[in-house]
Order: sequence, then structure tokens, then C-alpha cells
Amino acid sequence: MTKLRYKTNYKSEVIDITNDIKEAVIKSGVKNGMAVVFCPHSTASVIIFEKSDTTLKRDLLKTLSEIVPDKEYHHSNAKAHLKAAFLRSNLSLIVDNGSVVLGEWQGIYLIEFDGPRDRDVLVKVVNG
Repeated sequence: MTKLRYKTNYKSEVIDITNDIKEAVIKSGVKNGMAVVFCPHSTASVIIFEKSDTTLKRDLLKTLSEIVPDKEYHHSNAKAHLKAAFLRSNLSLIVDNGSVVLGEWQGIYLIEFDGPRDRDVLVKVVNG
């Protein structure tokens, strides 16, 4: 298993981790199998998302802010937990011929909802 560490800089942000995930797969030596990407935090997520238009990152964060509006919640950082709950804590990726299989316009992203913080992303690559 590989642990990747990221220092986030803002309350909410979208960080492209595609190259780090691809490198972890290469270093694993697995040629054909699966890579599981896991975010062990309840106020952050990992997603596959459009990589070519950076304005979509802002659109994603804006839309999640509209879904989870500013208001008084019982829990102090409930907004961050609720936003993360709409997304994913893990991804399953196909590894074919030593590479992660992604669509032409896809990238892998860590989404921060309660930063700035240090965040871990775990990658486990298995033969399949």
C-alpha cells in the first residue's frame, strides 16, 4: 500500500492527484489488476472528474455549496461532512498493462472541504 500526503491550502479546493496515482501504480509493479484509492477522512473525498476545463472545479465547489447551504447546523463543521457525503471516499480503478485506465478527459482528484489540512490518500494495487 502507498500513502500519499497532501497539504491543502484552502477551506475548499480541488487537487489533481492523477499523476501521483499513476506513479503509485507503476511502482507497485502490478501489470493487470485493480487500484483502490481511499481517502480516510470524513471531510474530504476522491473523485474522477473532467480534467481539461479548470472552471469545472469552481462549478463543482459552487454546486456543492448550493446543495449544502450556509446555515446553522448541530455539528460545528457539518457542512464539510455533508459535502463529502455526496461524493466518494474511494475509487476502484482498472490497471491494464501497468497503467491506470481513465477516459480521455478524466483525472483523479482529492476534494477538500475543511482545510487547510494535511490529507492522506491511500493506494492499494492488486493483481487481478
